[in-house]
Amino acid sequence: MNPLDNLKKLNLELPEVSTPGGNYVSVNIRGNIAYIAIQFPIANNKYLYQGRLGDQISTQQGYKAMEICALNVLAQVNNKIGFNTIIGLNHIDIYFQSGQDWDDSPTVANGASDLFVNVLEEKGKHTRAIFGVHKLPRNFSVGLTATFTIK
Repeated sequence: MNPLDNLKKLNLELPEVSTPGGNYVSVNIRGNIAYIAIQFPIANNKYLYQGRLGDQISTQQGYKAMEICALNVLAQVNNKIGFNTIIGLNHIDIYFQSGQDWDDSPTVANGASDLFVNVLEEKGKHTRAIFGVHKLPRNFSVGLTATFTIK
């Protein structure tokens, strides 16, 4: 498994690592578990996909937004831990804000799940939970947290 090669095959690259917007760290390691703080659809310091799914943001755009969140998770891992230390992705929590009648969160969540499996292969298989919330910071449509087991 070479995540950077897999990203190239997908015509994707890791964005610049974002910095926390508050009093916390981007990656927190406890024992052999790495906790990745919430990542939003930010690409190289540009805020993307702001609005509510089903209103301003389509399901297809939500999928792309979630893929960007997953790329930001991988950028944090690459920068702070290193891909060579990953045993596996454990779990992801997906947060979204949507319009009243929108109900396609599994499709949007697959933007992250598909990316993790395509880039990390077997090590990218995971469990997940999806949460609809009233409001996300900066009006982002989606957000993503992750935990990894590391060596």
